[in-house]
Amino acid sequence: MRDHRKLRAFKLADALAMMVYRLTRSFPRDEQFGLTAQMRRGAVSIASNIVEGCARSTHTEYVRFLDMAYGSACEVQYQASLAHRLEYLADGAYASLRDHCAETSKVLNALIRSLRRQQ
Repeated sequence: MRDHRKLRAFKLADALAMMVYRLTRSFPRDEQFGLTAQMRRGAVSIASNIVEGCARSTHTEYVRFLDMAYGSACEVQYQASLAHRLEYLADGAYASLRDHCAETSKVLNALIRSLRRQQ
């Protein structure tokens, strides 16, 4: 079994989830079951899929869950952009979130490519 805690991708995803939770606290109450919930689910899904992939027994399943984590990271990037355009996120908060999403996606993508070359 793989240890997800050793992966840089997991550490970034975990920090991203914490960031999303902190930033969405200030979203309007009428977004509680809308964009707030979507962003939080997406951010948690990134780290959760990394953890689940690490627990899978085959290399193929591992990569498949990392692919899902990457997809969730892309979703959160879009949702952050939408929140910024709706003026729920200030410029600085959005820039920080956008950069963290991009770094998480980049590291995940590199890990996926590396694992695919090993197959």
